[in-house]
Amino acid sequence: MLAEKISDHLKNLAKKSSAIKRQFYLSKWELHTKEDKLNSVDPLLEDEHTKKRGLIYKYRGRVLILLTLSCAAYCRFCTRRRCVSELEKGLLTKKDIDEIARYIKKHKEIKEIILSGGDPLTAPNLLTYSLKVFSALPQIKIIRIGTRVPVSNPKLVTDDLLKLIRKISQPIYVGIHFEHPDELTPETIKACEKLRKAGAILYSQSVFLKGVNDSYEVLYELFSRLIEIGVKPYYLYRCDPVQGIEHFRVPFEKEIKIATQLRKNLSGLAWPTYVIDTPNGNGKIPVPLEFWQFDKKEFKDFLGKKHKVI
Repeated sequence: MLAEKISDHLKNLAKKSSAIKRQFYLSKWELHTKEDKLNSVDPLLEDEHTKKRGLIYKYRGRVLILLTLSCAAYCRFCTRRRCVSELEKGLLTKKDIDEIARYIKKHKEIKEIILSGGDPLTAPNLLTYSLKVFSALPQIKIIRIGTRVPVSNPKLVTDDLLKLIRKISQPIYVGIHFEHPDELTPETIKACEKLRKAGAILYSQSVFLKGVNDSYEVLYELFSRLIEIGVKPYYLYRCDPVQGIEHFRVPFEKEIKIATQLRKNLSGLAWPTYVIDTPNGNGKIPVPLEFWQFDKKEFKDFLGKKHKVI
């Protein structure tokens, strides 16, 4: 069971926002623990693609590195709820980072690293060491950092982090998880501004969540405001088939209708790609909108394998 952890910043927001409260406070609906054909603890097969401790290699040319399993706050819809909050297992060591670097050196096709977790900004010393090690590898051309800290605890966007970003020669892309306009507080906007001025390229990822953002109006406001503060909406996901989060899943037809409305009315810059992250880990598949006629019950992944929409 994913532990409950909420930052003071989010506690204050949750007093006024039901959308924030639903995302971070434990619900009785999570007590579902039976794994079945439709819901899994690890639907994206990350454990199967783990090559070294903390290193996931699924897509050619880029690797995912889970620096820590701790976050400033735990999202109740977390895809990695099978392991996030297991702190004794999660924090990598400098030895682990060195071992991952050796693996990368042996695989010259790897050009991009994605530092994630948990939230790497909650482990500043390890993040600093990791950035220094991986940025020193000539084959690494792109570095990404996945975080929700600007939303959950903006104070963790520190001057030391900003100084480090300025020193890295490779482009630093910071992917920030946003779900609702209520998250765009003055503190969060300021944290994004600091990252942007330090040279980071900002993009966002969001998930369709029932009772949080399953409306055109909410997502239109969110994506419009994000692009105004220099954050490019990148992906809009269908909720992963993870056991214990079924109550967050939005009907597929409703998602398509909302996404179609968004595409009609948003600037192209503010439009994220609406995708399903396929069970079995074979790609993020773009979902056609109502401009096309298509089978809404089945789709193919990158390998041509058919999947039922869950």
